[in-house]
Amino acid sequence: MLCPCIASSFPCNVSCLCLMLELFTVTFLIFFFFSGCLIEQLTAEKYECMVCCEAVRVMAPVWSCQSCFHVFHLNCIKKWARSPASQAHDGSEGWRCPACQNVAFRAPNSYMCFCGKVTNPEWQRSEIPHSCGDLCGKKRTAADCSHPCNILCHPGPCPQCPAFVTKSCICGRTRYKQVRCSQSVAIRCEQVCNALLNCGEHTCAQVCHSGQCKLCQLSVHQVCYCGAGSRTVSCGTDKDSFDGSGYFSCQKPCGKVLDCQIHTCQQVCHAGSCQSCLRSPKLVRSCPCGQTPLSKLMELGYPERRSCADPIPSCSKTCGKPLPCGSNDIIHMCEKLCHEGICGPCFLTSTVKCRCGSKTKVCNGPCFSLADEFTCEKRCNKKRFCGRHKCGELCCVDVEHKCSLICGYKLNCGLHRCQELCHRGNCQPCWQTSFDELTCYCGETVLYPPIPCGTKPPECKNPCTRQHECDHPVFHNCHSEEKCPPCTYLTKKWCMGMHEQRSNIPCHLQDISCGLACNKLLPCGFHRCCRICHRGDCLGDCEPCRQPCVTPRPDCGHPCAASCHHGMPCPRSTCTTKVELQCECGRKKEMVPCTEAFSSYQRYAAIAMASKLSDLQLGDSVDIGQLIPKKERKQPRLECDQECATLERNRRLAEALQIDQSNDPFSLRSTSKYSDTLKEDARKEFKFVTHFCFCLLTY
Repeated sequence: MLCPCIASSFPCNVSCLCLMLELFTVTFLIFFFFSGCLIEQLTAEKYECMVCCEAVRVMAPVWSCQSCFHVFHLNCIKKWARSPASQAHDGSEGWRCPACQNVAFRAPNSYMCFCGKVTNPEWQRSEIPHSCGDLCGKKRTAADCSHPCNILCHPGPCPQCPAFVTKSCICGRTRYKQVRCSQSVAIRCEQVCNALLNCGEHTCAQVCHSGQCKLCQLSVHQVCYCGAGSRTVSCGTDKDSFDGSGYFSCQKPCGKVLDCQIHTCQQVCHAGSCQSCLRSPKLVRSCPCGQTPLSKLMELGYPERRSCADPIPSCSKTCGKPLPCGSNDIIHMCEKLCHEGICGPCFLTSTVKCRCGSKTKVCNGPCFSLADEFTCEKRCNKKRFCGRHKCGELCCVDVEHKCSLICGYKLNCGLHRCQELCHRGNCQPCWQTSFDELTCYCGETVLYPPIPCGTKPPECKNPCTRQHECDHPVFHNCHSEEKCPPCTYLTKKWCMGMHEQRSNIPCHLQDISCGLACNKLLPCGFHRCCRICHRGDCLGDCEPCRQPCVTPRPDCGHPCAASCHHGMPCPRSTCTTKVELQCECGRKKEMVPCTEAFSSYQRYAAIAMASKLSDLQLGDSVDIGQLIPKKERKQPRLECDQECATLERNRRLAEALQIDQSNDPFSLRSTSKYSDTLKEDARKEFKFVTHFCFCLLTY
């Protein structure tokens, strides 16, 4: 705000001095609040280094940033400056301050006071920590202030200069006294500038301003150099281009009569006078093709040219001037006789390329028609600048391949689409703005306009006020989502199979399994569900029971094992239940299906019957009822082999000799079964085995 006393030529009064003193007091209060807090924290050792997050001690070497005035441990800032994370983002030399990201080029190598005059300052209890105790003397931040800081060496920024100086207004015409040196408000007087504007005709009408005056805004009417065109522009436009008759070129043929008073100027509208006529006898020194001088033609009897209207004599030779047609390697020449005017047309054969250079074309004449490039049918397959679409142009010569399609991607708001040309990278944020207030669901928290499109409703710290399915206490805040978070209140609930009641179950969990078997009676009436506690019916609609039938078979007594066939007789099938068979002595044991066991029982019975019949032939009497006992009929046996007979013989021999076979490992009962490999090795090394057995028996 500009002081009315400063804006006038009168000296400051008491009210102005009071206002300036108040502004200066506010500035000093801000300074002492920042620096005072910093000094207090450093003295109480409560200030933390931003690198190591440890307290800065009064005796520890420190380093202070001259941009943000943060204080760091000297060793910490050295490690940070050497680390790759501190390098500047633009790849230039230097390192970034951890606090303000200001790039510094000088490495922190020494411990200095805040003003930078003393290295390794010694701390005194009556002084500020890490301060030299002398006057600061640093240059103040104000650009035009020449007074050094006059307070003791301190952390933080220097306060604004309190001195009174003489300053002038921004236009420099009026000087004022008793102005604070640190005052940043520009001083303006009430005088009009009156400086000459860029046009050189009008003066500036602004009141006391800084910098150059604005361009003249008055409109003037200007004509071109040839006088055929005109325009209305700002005063001073193309001032230096004025040649006495015009200011600009209209880019049309000049049309002025040349000095010969016969021909007109064919140049584009230009400044200054026109050139001399090109057909002037003073300028034309040779025939039209340029091969023969006119002086030689005059010797042959041609008349001398007196004016530019006289024809130029021809030498009757072939013109030979290069034509604009032809290919890159072959240049076509004019085949007419020496003549005036434009050469052509050319009827020679030419080979030309299309504009993209991928196809060539041969023309047998006239080749003057090929002066314009032709286009081939090859489509460009390069990606456009957007990186998503192909060019697709015929005979393309474009370098940048700009995409002319509309982007059309959804913007961050999710409502509108990007209307810019197809581009690389992310789309710009939605530019549409709402001027209605945006509130949370309960209406307690409000965002005031303008509100960018896509802004989410504000977060509200009040409890949710929506209607919930349960009557438990609400623990979540007001939200903008359609559905509330699930209720996590802990309750007691029965499992899905109603087996047991579980505690500490969140309210939102509905289907709880206890992990036990379901054990519900199935519709067949015989089986129970063996699934783990589950939801819904045990069997689906029209789904039969698949559990095995447990009805005992009439012949063997084993269960039927077929799929459940409630109300129907068991199907006839072979029994596959595993049963254990053993020989009569009990040495051999084997698990076989029930059907095979029954077959072995029948074979065993047939053998027994045959042996009894052989006794009948010898004249012995046989009890047929005891031929096959009832007990053996239900318990089939295996046949004893030679090893069983050997064991039985050894048992009888030991019994006769009264040998205890349970304690003697080399008794007659012990029969070892050796592998075929071991037997083969024993045959090869028979002497060794004999000697080993002899030693073993002797021992």
